[in-house]
Amino acid sequence: MSRTLYGLLSASAARTPHATAVEDPVRDCHLSYSDLEHAAGKLSDALQGAGVTAGDRVGIYAPKSTSSVAAIFATLKLGAAYVPVDYTAPPERNAYIFNDCSVRAVVVQRSLSEALVAALDNPGTQVHETGLDEDRANLGVDVVIVSTSLESDSAIDDLAYILYTSGSTGKPKGVMHTNSSALGFVDWCSEAFAPTGSDKFSAHASFHFDLSILDLYVPIKHGAAIVLIGEDVGKQPAVLAPLIAETGITMWYSTPSILRLLVETGKLAEHDYSKLRIVNFAGEVFPIKHLRAVKEIWRHPRYFNLYGPTETNVCTAFEIPAEIEVDQTSPFPIGYACSGDETMVVDHDDAPVPDGSPGELLVSGDSVMQGYWNLPDRNDAAFYLKDGKRWYRTGDVVIDADNGCYEFVGRRDRMVKRRGYRIELGEIESALYRHSDISEAAVVATPDETNGVKITAFVSTKNGERIGLIAMKRYCSQNLPLYMIPDRFNYPEALPKTSTDKVDYQKLATEAQ
Repeated sequence: MSRTLYGLLSASAARTPHATAVEDPVRDCHLSYSDLEHAAGKLSDALQGAGVTAGDRVGIYAPKSTSSVAAIFATLKLGAAYVPVDYTAPPERNAYIFNDCSVRAVVVQRSLSEALVAALDNPGTQVHETGLDEDRANLGVDVVIVSTSLESDSAIDDLAYILYTSGSTGKPKGVMHTNSSALGFVDWCSEAFAPTGSDKFSAHASFHFDLSILDLYVPIKHGAAIVLIGEDVGKQPAVLAPLIAETGITMWYSTPSILRLLVETGKLAEHDYSKLRIVNFAGEVFPIKHLRAVKEIWRHPRYFNLYGPTETNVCTAFEIPAEIEVDQTSPFPIGYACSGDETMVVDHDDAPVPDGSPGELLVSGDSVMQGYWNLPDRNDAAFYLKDGKRWYRTGDVVIDADNGCYEFVGRRDRMVKRRGYRIELGEIESALYRHSDISEAAVVATPDETNGVKITAFVSTKNGERIGLIAMKRYCSQNLPLYMIPDRFNYPEALPKTSTDKVDYQKLATEAQ
C-alpha cells in the first residue's frame, strides 16, 4: 500500500497518542495526537455527509488554528485534496479559486461563511455543521462546512493539495502536489534535520504558502509538536520573539525578511533560545549582513538555505557554515540537489551550459509537482521532456559554481536590457544591501522610450531617513557599473509584502510607473 500524508498522522497517533501534536499558544489550546486523529475523523465524516469523496477538492478558508489543521487531515483521510486560501483575501478572489478547481466543499470560519456563499454565487450551496461542538474548546476557531454543487470530471491520482500562486495573467494558478511529491521532500527533511518526538516546529507560514509543507508533515511524521503562529503574531517581532522562546521551539522556518525583523525590533537578546537547534529560511535571497546579524545572536543552531519554487517543494539546500567570513559580502549558494531530485542548467536552446556559466535551472524528480490545475498549455510550457523524463523549468538563472552547488543569479523575468547591456535587477539589490544604512532594497524596471527601461530602487533605511541623492549615486557608482545605477530612488518606510512575506514586486512596479 502506498504511503500517504494522512498515514503519517495515523502512525504517530498509534505510537504516541498522548503526545502533543498541535499547540496554539495565542488561543491557549492544543491537541494530542489522539485528539487530532479523533477530530480529523469526525470532520471527515461531516465532509463525507456533505458529498465529499476520494478525488474531490476541499477548500480551507480559515485562520491558522487547530481547527484548520484538523480540516487538512480530514480531507486527506478521505483521499481528497485540500485547497488552502488566504482568509484575509477578498471573498471574490477565494471564490474564484474554489470555482476554478471545482471544490466539493469548503471548511470555512463561521464568520466568513456568509460572504463566501455570496461570492460563490452557486445555487446548490449549503451550510453544514461539523459535529465537533464538544471539542470546540480545543479547536480554537469555529468552522462550518459549505458544500457546493460544482462538478468536475478532472481527477488526479494521489492528489494531496493544490496551492494557488499568482499568475502572469493576473489570475492565480493552482500547483498540484501529490502525496508522493510531498513525501519526497518530507523524507529528505527527516534525513537532513534528524527530528525526534521532543522537537517543536514553528508553523509560521500560512497554509496556502509552500513553506507550510515542512511545518505540518515533518513534525507529524516524527511525533513532534507543531506550534501554530498566527498570521498577525507572525509579523509582530515584539510579540513573536518571546513566543519563540517561551514555547521552546527547536525548529524554525520562515522567509529571511521575518528573521531580519526579529533581529531589528524583536529584542532577541532579552530571551532564552537555547532550545533552538535548526533555523531554516527560504523564499527569497538572504542578504549576508542580515544573516550575519541573526547568527551573532542565535549562535548555536544549524542554519539551512532551502530553495525551491512552489512547483518543486524544496529541490536544493545549503548548510550555512558555523562562522561567516568577515569579507563575505555575497549571499550563500542555494546548494545541492535534494529531496530525491535531479537538476541541470541549460541555455535558451535547452542545451547544457558549461560549469561556471549562467543558465536556467531545471528540476526533475520526487518532489516536483504533477502540474498546474486545468492549464494544459501552461503545463506544456512549464516542462521540458528529455528521454521520457519531465524537467520543470524554474525560470531561475543559476551558476554551477562547484560540482553541483548552485549559486542563484536571478529570475529570467527580472533580467532587462538597457543601452544594450543585460542587467540582472537582483545584482543591483545586492549592491544596495551592502550599504550600512539600508535595511531593505528592491529594484524594478519599467518601460522607457529613451533607454528601453527605467530602473527604480525602493529603499528602506535603518533610521527611516532618506539618503541624499548625490550620496546614493556616489555609493552606486562605487559598487555598480554606470549602466546599472538606478534612475530613481524611493524611500518607503517598509517594502510592501505579499501574504507569503515576500516583496510585492507587482505593487512596486505599479508605483514606479
